[in-house]
Amino acid sequence: MNIALLLSGGTGTRMGTDIPKQYIEAGGRRICSYCMETLFAHPEIDAVQIVADPAWQETIAFCGGQLPDGRLWDAKFRGFSLPGENRQLSIFHGLEDMKKYARDEALVLVHDAARPLLSPEQVTVCLKGVAGHDGAMPVLPMKDTVYYSRDGQTVGKLLDRSTIYAGQAPEVFVLGRYYEANRRLLPDDILRINGSTEPAILAGMDIAMIPGDEGNFKITTKADLERFERIMEERKGIR
Repeated sequence: MNIALLLSGGTGTRMGTDIPKQYIEAGGRRICSYCMETLFAHPEIDAVQIVADPAWQETIAFCGGQLPDGRLWDAKFRGFSLPGENRQLSIFHGLEDMKKYARDEALVLVHDAARPLLSPEQVTVCLKGVAGHDGAMPVLPMKDTVYYSRDGQTVGKLLDRSTIYAGQAPEVFVLGRYYEANRRLLPDDILRINGSTEPAILAGMDIAMIPGDEGNFKITTKADLERFERIMEERKGIR
């Protein structure tokens, strides 16, 4: 069983808007609806669990009802999970709910609702990449020169960028092992986690690196939103 865990509980405060960024309208639709369409339509995704604040769950359900194939929402949506104090605790809440209907060997694909340009091909690559491993994470090689600084004010040393990668989403994990990796961090250590794969690494899980997609960027700032809107306009022009 392959389950998508869609994270839509963030507040998006860096955008400076009065609503979370994933619910902003762009290209005539809510931002979250784009990756929802990809996940629900993908033939290898069997179920979708969504982390969202109760105030926005009706909005998400409306987006689900507007999918090109409206039957997919009823067929694959398994429920809402409540957001946690941080992103990783939100993930854990989703994992807890998944454990009620999925076996430990199921795969969970973790994706952010603020990454609207998720492609079906990237989902396929991620699901295939986990074969023989405990998980898989898409990465991009570093293009810029990278330096280390101990105090954030002076340069300490140059890092070898050939050994450094930028992590992306969606990450895929074997549900049982990933759940335990997160459970061990409760109640306090999980609040210090910054990336989805970090609990897996701390637990000694075998995580494969697979090719990422530069187009699958996260909307965090107004510049990101403007970039996304330009892409949507270009795609309309092509049609």
